[in-house]
Amino acid sequence: MNLAEHVLRAGAATPDKLALSVIGPARAERWSYGRLIAAVRGTATGLLRAGLQPGDRVLLRLGNRPAFPVAYLGAIAAGIVPVPSSALLTTREIDKLAAEIDPAMVIAGDGVALPDHPAPVLSESVLAGFADLPPADFAQGDPDRLAYIVYTSGSSGQPRAVMHAHRAILARQMMFQGWYGLCDQDRLLHAGAFNWTFTLGTGLMDPWTLGATALIPAEGVAIEQIPLLAARHGATILAAAPGVFRRMLRVEWANPPELRHALTAGERLDPGLRKTWQDRTGGGLHEAMGASEISTFISGSPDRPAPEGTAGYPQPGRRVTVLDDAGSPLPQGQPGLLAVHRSDPGLFLGYLDQPEDTAARFLGDWFITGDQAMQAEDGAITMLGRSDDIMNAGGFRVAPPEIEELLSTHPEAGDLAVAELAVGPGSSIIAAFWTGTAPEAQLRALAEAGLARYKQPRDYIRVDALPRTPTGKINRRALRQAYSKVTA
Repeated sequence: MNLAEHVLRAGAATPDKLALSVIGPARAERWSYGRLIAAVRGTATGLLRAGLQPGDRVLLRLGNRPAFPVAYLGAIAAGIVPVPSSALLTTREIDKLAAEIDPAMVIAGDGVALPDHPAPVLSESVLAGFADLPPADFAQGDPDRLAYIVYTSGSSGQPRAVMHAHRAILARQMMFQGWYGLCDQDRLLHAGAFNWTFTLGTGLMDPWTLGATALIPAEGVAIEQIPLLAARHGATILAAAPGVFRRMLRVEWANPPELRHALTAGERLDPGLRKTWQDRTGGGLHEAMGASEISTFISGSPDRPAPEGTAGYPQPGRRVTVLDDAGSPLPQGQPGLLAVHRSDPGLFLGYLDQPEDTAARFLGDWFITGDQAMQAEDGAITMLGRSDDIMNAGGFRVAPPEIEELLSTHPEAGDLAVAELAVGPGSSIIAAFWTGTAPEAQLRALAEAGLARYKQPRDYIRVDALPRTPTGKINRRALRQAYSKVTA
């Protein structure tokens, strides 16, 4: 099989249908399936003519433009391994990635930081000319062979290069009804940039696999304009990180008439934000959780919304369980290690050049996600926090979301997080961090009224912004490092 061929197969049957529209206040850039497929296959030809060989790695340093997915799929079509990277990475950060990846080529847009590496650089302008070249055949091979590499967010340490196989695209089908409620007539608007993996998968690859239409805001579009653009372009599904929905709700707009529901991932969804969105639009806001090593695998959906306080259900076809520290499945209702069976087609091949670290993520036949969780009798999963984020308060294990969800009910809390801070040798406290205008005394009163004494934060620290990973997740590790009074 070939991942790129799988993604484009449905569109090949409807070449005149709209595959992609890059939308802005003034105009839209439109790509039919015929144009998209020709550009991808021409790019594959151009990359091979430029001297690349199947199996070579290509580092993508492209901005928020259609060139990004075209280069990504064009490389995969030719059997070349793309490595997407955020255009926001600095020279120092991209130097480290390039040293690990050792790319055979760097494909770069104007103004994007480039690594100090001997690989030749192919400009975006030269790349654009490849679209008119004769189409390459899709390179076929074992579904288990390497297709692409993505980097983890680094939320639990240093970012890691995660290798994925061509078969990973097959696992994404479990999301179509297990999360999206997606069909071939949908127009899915993703509010993220082209070069974010959440956009690349949910916003582009998945709609294209079904022959649906992808809508992506143009560079420079303000988040507050997205509902208006959704209405103007007939969006039926809207996808974004929780923070984007929060900003959209700060302004008044008429509901997009075709919009059925919305999707979110990338960080924890506050229950209050979900309710506010539902009250405003009348449609659901369905959350998914996952990891770079497997993408999303637990979610709510239009057909089966997540019960309040839970992350949702394992997507149909996934083998998900909660394990004890020895690797044995736990009874329902008991907290433990959230795990996915190694037979899942979406599971990664491993970390690049890190076989020992790869092996350490498995207990027998189960991949350990790094999250603490609990499964209810109906199968719903309650997330209890990252294993390295679980706090110890007086001998009791406390999950950050339990405290955060309560404190976030204050209307002026803003962004909020809690973390365990070391305050002395063998001594630590729970601290709350918030960005809003809520008085500390009111947050303390909320905690005192709704939490057991040992769960209540001992310190409250107002900050201008919470530290986040490149994918927008709260970086509690950075909070611990910045505010602990001793090394934990």
